[in-house]
Amino acid sequence: MMTDSLPSGFLASGSTCGIKDSGKPDLCLFVSEVDCAAAGVYTTNRVVGAPVVLSRQRTPGAVIRGVVINSGNANACTGESGDRDAHEMTAAVAQSLGCLPEQILVCSTGIIGVPLPMDKILNGIPTAVEGLSTEDGALTKAAAAMMTTDTFAKSLSQSQPLSTGSVSICGAAKGAAMIAPNMATMLGVVLTDAVLTPQQCDTILKEAVSHTFNCITVDGHMSTSDTVLLLANGQSGITPVSDDDVQQLTAAVRRVCEKLATDIIRDAEGAAHFVTVDVRGFATRDQAVRVARQISESALVKTAITGNDPNWGRITSAAGYAGIPFDAAHLSLQINGVTVYKHGNPVAYDEVSLSADMQRGEVSLLLELTGGPASGSEAACFWTSDLTQEYVRLNSEYTT
Repeated sequence: MMTDSLPSGFLASGSTCGIKDSGKPDLCLFVSEVDCAAAGVYTTNRVVGAPVVLSRQRTPGAVIRGVVINSGNANACTGESGDRDAHEMTAAVAQSLGCLPEQILVCSTGIIGVPLPMDKILNGIPTAVEGLSTEDGALTKAAAAMMTTDTFAKSLSQSQPLSTGSVSICGAAKGAAMIAPNMATMLGVVLTDAVLTPQQCDTILKEAVSHTFNCITVDGHMSTSDTVLLLANGQSGITPVSDDDVQQLTAAVRRVCEKLATDIIRDAEGAAHFVTVDVRGFATRDQAVRVARQISESALVKTAITGNDPNWGRITSAAGYAGIPFDAAHLSLQINGVTVYKHGNPVAYDEVSLSADMQRGEVSLLLELTGGPASGSEAACFWTSDLTQEYVRLNSEYTT
């Protein structure tokens, strides 16, 4: 069951402290009434924001109490002052909550290379703490305060039955562009009231992220601030006691992450098409991922989809330069369920009809290898968007 409520023992808030000239919400908190086990997955970019450095140091952890997030400023490439500002944000929240600074994680997103307006943030933190709520709607408000170029808030919750009772899981994320795997330009926070250890949080989160947030791409541009956090406060009293319980909980976290990740693609700047790229029949998942990513990030594939052009040659050729030694004689491709290429040969199809179907804005590509070198039973699914003139306009005017 999908809702938009917080798990037991968690509170959230979204407020405005004045970072954004627009006056829109720009400061949010996720807080637990008790200590949490926590883990994080972060950008693999070597150029990272100060909040990434700090949160990495504190995860996995067993006594985390909350996360503070600001939007509108990434606090990245800001030198020693940025490091001090990230620490000061966590210290201010900790003081308001009555805990230690080391128990607070921090994320920032927005413009790179601009110092944080710490006076505004420090003045806004008490308001954010005062606004903390357990009520329905608090999660949505927090998600809205994470947004930069997003056009809608991304959040959801669900309940997951385990062998000894049900636990709740919720998540919130932001992201719309500069999206690339490992990780996309996004922030995400997942909360659960299940009883977990930090190591279990780490394992569950990495598994979920590898199949969701690391499988979305808009433009292949990896940012400096990407962070996904998982906090488990144990307030349900329910512990996964079997391997099946752990698998069920992992699958539930993955479902939450997948919905948030695909919402990021649906909100991609200027996008007119949501594209699913399924790659099947390779010897390893890594091979399938490399092919799916190559197709998903091809500018020529994306512009063809923008024009509702089922130009399948661009798709197969993109697969061909992914560096995987397959034999095209065993390769087949479907676009929206229509076979256009089979076992290395073109297939006659109604191009006008398929183009009209693509105009719905939903495009599915299924590329399958059925024999020869590099073939096997592994698969990967990526989600991407098309490439429009509006995307170029929005990103050419981002800072000006």
